[in-house]
Formats: sequence, structure tokens, C-alpha cells
Amino acid sequence: MLEQLKNLQIAAKNEFLKIKDAGSLEQIRVKYLGRKGLISQLMKTIASLPPEEKPLIGKKANECKRVIEYFLEERLSQLKQKSTKNKKEKIDLTLPAFPFLTGHKHPITLVLEETYQIFAGLGFEIAEGPEIEKDFYNFEALNIPKDHPARDMHDTFYISKEILLRTHTSPVQIRTMEKTHPPIRIIAPGKVYRRDADVTHTPMFHQVEGLLVDTSASFSELKGILTAFVHQMFDPQTRLRFRPSYFPFTEPSAEIDISCVMCRGEGCRVCSNTGWLEILGAGMVHPEVFRAVDYDSEKYIGFAFGMGMERIAMLKYGIGDIRLFFENDLRFLTQF
Repeated sequence: MLEQLKNLQIAAKNEFLKIKDAGSLEQIRVKYLGRKGLISQLMKTIASLPPEEKPLIGKKANECKRVIEYFLEERLSQLKQKSTKNKKEKIDLTLPAFPFLTGHKHPITLVLEETYQIFAGLGFEIAEGPEIEKDFYNFEALNIPKDHPARDMHDTFYISKEILLRTHTSPVQIRTMEKTHPPIRIIAPGKVYRRDADVTHTPMFHQVEGLLVDTSASFSELKGILTAFVHQMFDPQTRLRFRPSYFPFTEPSAEIDISCVMCRGEGCRVCSNTGWLEILGAGMVHPEVFRAVDYDSEKYIGFAFGMGMERIAMLKYGIGDIRLFFENDLRFLTQF
């Protein structure tokens, strides 16, 4: 019986090695390991053996079965590897390749980068600050005390009584002036947050604010810088209009309109038939702001301006709904 088991094991190994495909391998598996296979038939004869031989023969029969199962798994693994290798070797290089989508910069990113480039050419550096801000930097240092009605215009997200999500990037101007002596010539880009949402407003949007402080600065210089920016961002034919306005942190203050980029000032739905579109606010830095950062308002003078980049992008690219910027629709994004 032991000799039979040994011969069965050798025969199985030789047959497995000759197999060339998984289908034939299954036939050999059934021959040796199936319910009516050679191993099962041999085990049935153990019952007729003398009692003293049964344990040994039973043990050897189970060992033989495990060895044959190992041969089977080993050969199956070899056939799978060979099949995979053959498939790789038979790749048809004439077949069309899978399409790989090329990444595109987001329109907001494009407008921000162009803004950086324009103001860099005008001598401005980039300054950054935290998005989670203190009430002092976001309001009080900008001449907006706690009871000031201008706070209602900002619809602020408060984290605690004194901590909030910044409503503009003006706090970066305060932090820069705290650490730096004039002359200062910076722009402060970044995300800002307000409780507002419709086709032209979102709770989070991007701003770029600018600040220039020196011993001499004038409103005419401010007008020249903003005119240069608008002409480069849009085109030299775009006209500007400065309207008197009010901001707590600048005096005098102005809102700046540009001639409608859609109708060229003729009047259309986009500009409500006025021929003008408001794009930013600006003004001369208020003396109270200088006092908050220990600047001598008799010695230094400056101006500041701020704009929403979604607004600029919508006008530059003719986009009618601000929500398109945040929906991540590739049909929209791949146009840029």
C-alpha cells in the first residue's frame, strides 16, 4: 500500500507537469482528487487492512493527497503566469489608446495669476494672512467698531465672540503695517467668507486687496494704477468711472465702474442698460487706520483698493452664474 501511494504521487506530479492549459489540469485534478478519483478509491481499501496498519496507511494517504493538491496549485499558478505573459506579448499596438484628459487651470486661478503679474509689473508684492481672524484685525483696526452699522454689510461667520472667518483680506494690510515700516506696496489675495448665496454671490469667494503707503501718495496715483490694471486685465478701450462712496477705512472713498465688457457701454441686460459695471472699491487710507498701527498720519499717506476675483472672472470670460466656478463640471472647466 505504501508503494502504491508513492507511485501515485510520482505519476500525479508527472501528469501535472505535462499539462499545457487549465482545462486539461481540471481533468487531471478530477482523476486524482475527485470524489471517484484514485485517492478516494485507495482510501476505501484502508477499511480492509489489518487494524495495526490502518493508522499508518491513513496518515500516508492524507499526506499523499496534500502533496498532490500542492502540485495542482503550483501548476495552476505557473499556467496563470504564462497566460498573463502571453497576453502582454500579444498587445496590438495598432489599437487606439485610451484617452487621457489633460488638466486645465481653473478660471479663478487664471485670473488670479494674471492679477499677480499685472501688479508685480506695477511694483507690488504679495502678502498673505490667516483666514481665521480676530475681530480686531477684521473690523476694529479698520475703523469699524462693534456698534458700527458697516458690520451688518459683511454678514460675518463668527467662530466665537472675538474669532471669525475673515470677511475681506484687509486684515492682511493691518498685519503687514504692524510688522513693516513704510514704504509699503502690497496686494493681499485670498479666500474670504460671508453669509451670502445667489447667482452672483457665494459664502466663500476670492479677493485681492491692495495697499500703498508712503510719505507721498495721491488719489490720482490710485486712479492711474487701477486704470493700468483694468486696461491690462480687459483691454485699453475699457473706460473707468469713479463714483463717490463710503468705506469706514478710507476717506475719500470711491466705487469704480468699467464700461460694460459685453455691450461696450451701449446698454444691455448684463449692465441693466446703464453701460457700466461696478468691479471694485478704493480710497485713501483713513487716519484712524494709521493710528491703529502706530503710523504717523501727518507723515504718511496711502491708498487701498479691493476687488472680488469671481466678479472679474465672470466679466472677463462672460460667465453668467458664479456657481459654475464651484460645481467642477468638466464641460465648463475644459473651456479655459
